[in-house]
Amino acid sequence: MIVLLVTCLVALLCPTVRSADAPLVWCYHKPECNFTTWPKISSQYCNGSQQSPINIVTARVQENPNLTAFNLTGFDDNSTFLSIANAADSVVVNLDDEKIKVQGGDIPGVYNTKQFHLHWGKGSSSPGSEHTVDGKQYPMELHIVSVHSKYNGNVSAALAAKDSTGLAVLGFFIEGTNEVNKTKSWDILTSYLTNIRNSGEQTSDIMNQITLNSLIEGVDRTKYYRYQGSLTTPGCNEAVIWTVFKEPVKVSHDFINRFSTTVFFKDANASILNTYNFRGVQPLNGRVVTSQVTVTSAAPPSSTLSVITILLLSSLYWL
Repeated sequence: MIVLLVTCLVALLCPTVRSADAPLVWCYHKPECNFTTWPKISSQYCNGSQQSPINIVTARVQENPNLTAFNLTGFDDNSTFLSIANAADSVVVNLDDEKIKVQGGDIPGVYNTKQFHLHWGKGSSSPGSEHTVDGKQYPMELHIVSVHSKYNGNVSAALAAKDSTGLAVLGFFIEGTNEVNKTKSWDILTSYLTNIRNSGEQTSDIMNQITLNSLIEGVDRTKYYRYQGSLTTPGCNEAVIWTVFKEPVKVSHDFINRFSTTVFFKDANASILNTYNFRGVQPLNGRVVTSQVTVTSAAPPSSTLSVITILLLSSLYWL
């Protein structure tokens, strides 16, 4: 009984909203524990009907006029990055959730932002994002994770409550570019990867260097997709309001490549570089993906066109 209680406590206290420290043995890089096995390894949620990620089929996206702009508090504050860590299956940056908050965009209330992490393939020329759009898979995906304020920053409490709106995750696609030093903040961020090569390593030297805004520079944050889903790692809790932004962040190829050539998976038998750390897309199962109302410019009235036609004909007559 004591062992069971301790096991449950460890699972609930996982601070990164990911499950690398949970007793479940899962992975990305071995056939016996990669994402195809998760429905068996973690059957409570990973075989559920509202799983993430998904392939977004743009032709089936429905319009929702309530998807307004977000109010992103603290995204321009360079004192919010507390530490960067190798979490065994990803790179996680822990944030000061008292300073960073997300609201608006038709999410139900204020959400405290706890961390962000990344998913990637094997360099800027390979697929690595979790979500796809019309089958297109980007080289990387950034997830900014926030928890509803009613849980006082406690992600475990939100998951334990089985609240489908307990977490809000902002997803940003990352795409390679030939523009040198695009963006500079990604150069700074990835420079810390050499300090966290191995699973469990962490450094707080990242403080006062960069902001969230600088990492998602150039993205129109009023254009996004919305759907109800889950965590993308075991236990795959169906507790996430997903926002996936349409425009990718443009990042130099070199900075993207640093992830798959620097940090290692947690593996007792060998030093294996962390590559292809994404879950495959899951069935939509009748869920609806929504987006902003498309504004199209109306054609001129027919009477206007008639006037224009008469004027053109008159001008030709006098030539």
